[in-house]
Amino acid sequence: MFELIRSGGWLMVPIILCSVAAMAICFERLWFLKRSRVLPAGLLSETLELIRSGEMTPEHLRVIKASSPLGTIIVAGINNSRSGRVIMKESIEEAAGHVVHDLERFLTSLGTIAAITPLLGLLGTVVGMIKVFTEIMILGTGNASVLAGGISEALITTAAGLSIAIPALVMHRYFQRRVNTLVLTMEQEAVKLVEVIHGEREVNYE
Repeated sequence: MFELIRSGGWLMVPIILCSVAAMAICFERLWFLKRSRVLPAGLLSETLELIRSGEMTPEHLRVIKASSPLGTIIVAGINNSRSGRVIMKESIEEAAGHVVHDLERFLTSLGTIAAITPLLGLLGTVVGMIKVFTEIMILGTGNASVLAGGISEALITTAAGLSIAIPALVMHRYFQRRVNTLVLTMEQEAVKLVEVIHGEREVNYE
């Protein structure tokens, strides 16, 4: 494997660095974007039950806010619920903006890796072919091993770039879809919160 990497030339270094970064981002986002971590089951119902029973305290609010991104949005709405429906919605939207930013963290970097690694591979191809034609001009076509080395470098970098770009692109699209789904669910939960607190909706607390 090391010989294969070395034969790909110096451009294998940034390609390998991109692969390490992509793997780190994927593992981190897989952990961070777990549904149970972002949207704990029953959190809204438990919060509304505390409000309905009059047992909500500042300590409860701190625990709810620290529990999950959804908790952050819920607490932002509760803290401004007495200011009216419009202010409450605006505070929820402001908190949601920060939450969505956290959910989308590193996705731009992952998309960039998916875009630049094929270009790095293409650059390796160009560099390898330049070496081939340079050797042809100097030595002619008689030295097959030299020509093969240049062609090999070109093909290795291209294959390496594509082998990283394809899974990175797939994971980027997957995470984008996951974030969109989580955000949609949080929006629905926030609407429920506003409507219940302002007496426009009944909630089943079971």
